[in-house]
Amino acid sequence: METKKSNIPNNTITRKLTDLDAPTGNIYESVVIIARRANQIAADLKQELTRKLADFSSTNDSLEETFENREQIEISRYYERMPKPTIIATEEFLEGKVYFRENKPEEQAI
Repeated sequence: METKKSNIPNNTITRKLTDLDAPTGNIYESVVIIARRANQIAADLKQELTRKLADFSSTNDSLEETFENREQIEISRYYERMPKPTIIATEEFLEGKVYFRENKPEEQAI
């Protein structure tokens, strides 16, 4: 994922509501868009982490192997230190990197 290389902060930042609702005109729509993007990012990160950790899985796990596998621990720590998906999604939304479309109900012809 390209979010690993960006300079997104790990901590939460106070945001102005006017900044969040500017692209959509409605704060609730903006929050829904950010939440859906955060779910996509979380699923991608989980899939990536599972793929990397699958290399270390074995059929007969023992207690000694769990504590001795430093590489697996480092991979897990790396993903724990990454910014949370909601922070990444909010940054992408404010930078205009998230595509969304407005669903308007079609007018019925009489």
